[in-house]
Amino acid sequence: MTGVHAASAVAPVVLLPAANRQLSMIPGVEVSPMKDENVQEPPITPEEIRPANPGLGKRFFVVLAIGFIFLLLAAANPAPIKAAWAEFERIIQLKSDPLPASPAKLSGHEIEGLSSMAPQQQAELLMERAINHYEGAIELIEKNVSGWYGQLEVEKDPLANLLNTAINANDLRVRAASLEITLAGYNLPKSPESVDKLLTRLQDEREHRAWLLWILGVLGNRGVETARLETVFLDRIHDPDQTTRAYAVVGLGLLATDSSIAPLLESFRSDLSPNVREGAACALAQSGMFTQEQRLRAVPGLLQMMDDATLDPATRSWVFQALQDITGAGLGSNPAAWRDWWSHHGRR
Repeated sequence: MTGVHAASAVAPVVLLPAANRQLSMIPGVEVSPMKDENVQEPPITPEEIRPANPGLGKRFFVVLAIGFIFLLLAAANPAPIKAAWAEFERIIQLKSDPLPASPAKLSGHEIEGLSSMAPQQQAELLMERAINHYEGAIELIEKNVSGWYGQLEVEKDPLANLLNTAINANDLRVRAASLEITLAGYNLPKSPESVDKLLTRLQDEREHRAWLLWILGVLGNRGVETARLETVFLDRIHDPDQTTRAYAVVGLGLLATDSSIAPLLESFRSDLSPNVREGAACALAQSGMFTQEQRLRAVPGLLQMMDDATLDPATRSWVFQALQDITGAGLGSNPAAWRDWWSHHGRR
């Protein structure tokens, strides 16, 4: 710079080390200046070689002595040490493999007692046992459910809570058992006539459309007019009403037909409502009645959605969450990692 500007420039501030002291690259360590061989240094005094903190040495020996005494006591009387270790082992640790409390099998006493129970109690016991994977529980539900029609209160606890837990179980058989009990509780026989009545109500009772679409999905999953109901749901996912669209995607997830996957992907990608988009993502990834093999068929479509610049941040995050739920691979929000994973694990 020249002229006035150059004259007024502020010189940089330089912090210099103290006189006769050089800075070290190691924090806290000073480097002495180069020695002058003509200068005789004074002898080192005892104070200069004394430890900076004499208490450290004393504490070390105290700890060592305590440890030695502890070992002597343990050798002389090991019973307390063994008892303490046994108590530690007795406490069940959460970080361990599954630890059965007893064989997961219905006892003869429980099976015999079913006949003396009311239908509500039977359903509660067997649903709880099915959730906990007791051998024979699902088979007994299948055997007895026809006699429970019109005799259950499925909206009353504890059965209501058990059914809610069961429909989210990882075992699809448990989910199916909960659907069978639900139909019995609402006294809806698995027949085309039940579908006809519910579809009529769907036209006339818009205030109940959410429940009606859901229960129609339950019937369709149990093999009642499945193809017909799929057409109903495919029409309803384009309904102007957000609630109708939201429960139409739930219904498609319950039907769990192969042909339902593509429409659910499209709702996930392009529906105007975030609630509908999230519902479609859940139906594809975890909820509903799709098998794991079916859910894997949605992965190529989800991989394409990763590159869709029109997706909002929430929907994009649901794409990666769905991929993780379906595959079990924890690859976060890394598109390249997901493509690489699918290239090695996807079906050829």
